[in-house]
Amino acid sequence: MINRYKAPLLRSLILAFAMIGLSSCYMPIRFDAEIELSRRGYYEFFFDGYMAKVALYDGLRKREISREEEQKQAKDIETDFRRDTSTKEFKYFKKGHFKVNWQRKGDLIKAKTVTFVRRNEHMLSISYNNKTGRVSVAGRSIKRDTKRQLAEMGLNMTGEIRVITDTNVITHNATSVKKLPKRGAGFKMYTWKIKNIFDRTPSLIAAMR
Repeated sequence: MINRYKAPLLRSLILAFAMIGLSSCYMPIRFDAEIELSRRGYYEFFFDGYMAKVALYDGLRKREISREEEQKQAKDIETDFRRDTSTKEFKYFKKGHFKVNWQRKGDLIKAKTVTFVRRNEHMLSISYNNKTGRVSVAGRSIKRDTKRQLAEMGLNMTGEIRVITDTNVITHNATSVKKLPKRGAGFKMYTWKIKNIFDRTPSLIAAMR
């Protein structure tokens, strides 16, 4: 049993470690994202919006990072994103914020997993399990206490995520669902309206066969 006097300290340490891990991450701020997936496995995936490098933003907010260091880190962020050929546009603004347009398409059955930005910077992903024949769409899950700390830093998140598919959706937590008869039989659009950082983490599971 944890001593009741040590519990607040332990909780603070856990939150500190969580923030250290998150501080090196990118965070979507205002965005529009869409995934289109056919039952044959072909996908199109795009993200367009504004993001922030949490550590850079926080350092500038606290006036711990110079103008020269900000420029250097901004260049490093651009290099990091442009390393991926799916990055079609990158523009740095200020205070750790930048705009990205990222697009990718292909065969999910072959790729197995597609992640924006990448696996160690997961924000939104689609993955295929060839044993079960199921596809999962998932946003990054962040603990509520960490979200609260980010909000206190002045960072928030708004945007829209859409999944358009004719697969057999088994479960989801979308804000709304709309049939798309013009796209073809069985096509539906699942939409998540993200109003703030505390909104639900997008999740959808579908059967490809």
